[in-house]
Amino acid sequence: MTRTIYISLPVEHAGRAADFYAAIGFERDPAFSGENHAAMIWSEAIRIMLMQREAFAAMSPKRLIDPRIEAGALMALMLESREAVDAMIAAAVAAGGRELHGAEDEGGVYSRAFEDPDGNGWGPFHFAAPAS
Repeated sequence: MTRTIYISLPVEHAGRAADFYAAIGFERDPAFSGENHAAMIWSEAIRIMLMQREAFAAMSPKRLIDPRIEAGALMALMLESREAVDAMIAAAVAAGGRELHGAEDEGGVYSRAFEDPDGNGWGPFHFAAPAS
């Protein structure tokens, strides 16, 4: 069995958020989706659970932050190329997200960043292994 991580994110509307994530390359998992939540697959091992704020708040005794104005976590996804990073940013912006910073190239690591319409931050990057 593959070890799998589910990252739960608070969103205003699960259906709208699922559409956004589908536009940037995630696949919806109807077996784990419902009225107030949507499971989205990135890979066999990485999935996110988009939970409407009320449902998310019911799962934790801690105060729920608003990711549009407070940072709780930043997720990074390693992609196969610089072009894939640029394509994800373009798709995110076209689907209603916001670019947080332009391209950065630091010693073989090419990265950009965006937030989804609910303010959750993502940093797609490409790592070019040094030539041996």
